[in-house]
Amino acid sequence: MHKGDFFSEFLKEGKNIGSITPSSKYLVKKMIEPIDFSNVKCIVEFGPGTGNITLELLKKMPDDCFLLAIETNTEFCEKLQNIKDPRLKVICDTAEKLEDYLSENNIQKADYIVSSLPLAMIPNNVVKNILEVVTKVLKPGGAFIQFQYSLNAYKKLRETFKNVDLTFTPMNIPPAFVFTCTN
Repeated sequence: MHKGDFFSEFLKEGKNIGSITPSSKYLVKKMIEPIDFSNVKCIVEFGPGTGNITLELLKKMPDDCFLLAIETNTEFCEKLQNIKDPRLKVICDTAEKLEDYLSENNIQKADYIVSSLPLAMIPNNVVKNILEVVTKVLKPGGAFIQFQYSLNAYKKLRETFKNVDLTFTPMNIPPAFVFTCTN
């Protein structure tokens, strides 16, 4: 998908898409940096958009790892379906239903959850539900990795997780904060 297509989707569904442009290679690198790919079996991606992070995850994942990508935008889902990799399953639904989709795929826990959801634009009760599901399905020693364009979500993440490490990448439009959350 071209940047123009991404911008077009932003204009159509701005409240559900948190950016006017896909994640830069610098942000993608920051998002996958905390992942130990040596023993990973399941990664979940919330809001994969056009697949910039998805493609990098697939490059680094072992052959026996499963990637569940959950996206609400139907146009993005169609584009993601074009990624021909048997380790990838694209779900066009909300992140709140993660537990159901893991169960459908005979997976009890996720090693990592990588999220591009625009938490500041999602109603508080929905964010609360998503974070509850995340803590329920995340393996001990796993991490929830979330990026945002502001620090608005920091308090919610600190209330949910024991540890929240914060990094910043100015090399993105707009610049972004990356939260690595663990319990």
